[in-house]
Amino acid sequence: MTFAYPYVLALLALLPLLAWLKGKHGQEAAFLYSSIQLVRGIMGLTRSSVGKILLKLRWLALALFIVALARPQIGEGETRITASGIDIVVAMDLSGSMAAEDFQIKGERVNRLDIAKDVLEKFIAKRVSDRIGLVAFAGRAYIAAPPTLDHDFLLQNLQRLNLGTIEDGTAIGSGLSAALNRLRELPSKSRIVILMTDGQNNAGKVPPLTAAEAAETLGVKVYTIGVGTRGTAPMPRTDVFGRKVYVSVPVDIDEDTLKAIAQKTGGKYFRADSTETLREIYTEIDKLEKTEIQIKKYQRYQELFPWVVLSGLSVLLLEVILGNTVWRKLP
Repeated sequence: MTFAYPYVLALLALLPLLAWLKGKHGQEAAFLYSSIQLVRGIMGLTRSSVGKILLKLRWLALALFIVALARPQIGEGETRITASGIDIVVAMDLSGSMAAEDFQIKGERVNRLDIAKDVLEKFIAKRVSDRIGLVAFAGRAYIAAPPTLDHDFLLQNLQRLNLGTIEDGTAIGSGLSAALNRLRELPSKSRIVILMTDGQNNAGKVPPLTAAEAAETLGVKVYTIGVGTRGTAPMPRTDVFGRKVYVSVPVDIDEDTLKAIAQKTGGKYFRADSTETLREIYTEIDKLEKTEIQIKKYQRYQELFPWVVLSGLSVLLLEVILGNTVWRKLP
């Protein structure tokens, strides 16, 4: 049995004090006599135990009412739910090269950022019991969303990420450091970072491998993803007539550094060179990071409030009936 408002039970501790105060002061006399000779015949009588019983019934009724206010409940049926002890922060590259359109969704070209956001949305939908945060980085890094179970809030902030909102560059070390700072204080069973980039570290004050050492010290696993086709990628441009054209640009991903980061932290490096492979990467991460714990949870509660109130009223009614019939006394 549990109580919805257990703090109300503290009022029970006041009942002995109230009983003592009532006994100390007593009640005022109901009749005044001109001479004690008129009642001398009953002066030798001791206090009847009947009065004590009636008074105890009154206190019992009050105690039952206090218990009822605390809302006693009994759980009906029990189920076990699966929860996760994993906290995740995704560090996403917003550098200018993420505008390259070397991915497709439903047969149409999309840039790297759009496909990254699309795949991440589906990944978030699968991890309903994980706290997930979001870090965006280019020439510097900033927190787009702290780790949270409010995935609607997370998705809203994900959609706000756009190219050109941060000074250009690729600060991989800064992005990883910002992600670690959001995880370091969380007492979770497992903490991971998913770092997505399409370039080489060329900005920021924190070297990527130094950030990886910090992740290793904190026990944070880092999965790194190199985003982009191999060789060259089509970068959109606008010609003199205002038309959209494509220029082939070389793909320059520092795979060695990304592999080193993953290896040092116990994670894994992936290369996403198509929409299908990027989706498969997130599916594999989803399978690798499965930590489940069983938690008891009651499905329904039976309220005992009405029965306790009814018991209190019954005791109070019994006290009134006895006090006005077989144990009737002068006022």
